[in-house]
Amino acid sequence: MQPWLHPAVPDDVPTREWVVLSHRLPREPSGPRTTLWRRLRRLGVAALGDGVVALPADPRTREEFEWLAADVVAGGGRAGVWVARAVTADHERTLLAEMGAAREAEYAELAAAARAALTWAGGRDERVRELRRLRRELRAVTRRDFTAPPGRDAAERALADLAETLADEAAAPAGGATAPAGGAP
Repeated sequence: MQPWLHPAVPDDVPTREWVVLSHRLPREPSGPRTTLWRRLRRLGVAALGDGVVALPADPRTREEFEWLAADVVAGGGRAGVWVARAVTADHERTLLAEMGAAREAEYAELAAAARAALTWAGGRDERVRELRRLRRELRAVTRRDFTAPPGRDAAERALADLAETLADEAAAPAGGATAPAGGAP
């Protein structure tokens, strides 16, 4: 933009760059379309329109989109990767808010699952497996989180509470018996 031609440019002009993937795949076979959809979902993209998605630009997201574009072309489709900026700060804030809301919902699900695992009547081994699964899922959500919504802290706390409870159970004597006070049998 040439500021001398646009003296009334507001200060809230967005400065974040976005990497954009435009793609089109044939309807048949459906396998490549499904694979692309799953990979885009795993990345946590913002949908700009039909066949156009975006992520905040960084080397990782750009490389991911370049790989996806190559896979689309290999699947008989067309794809392009672009680097762009939103025209208005409001549009950028809207995209970030949509992405943040999606991650917030994922973090809320993780926190609820961790709290539910605290009250499982099943064995400790089942809850340990659940904790491992939840930690893997938390790492996956964190990788696609570009906004750090408040729910992230709550999910991390809920998983930490579950881990602490399991550690306390492991340290307790078998059968729930406690040692007698004063060391006397």
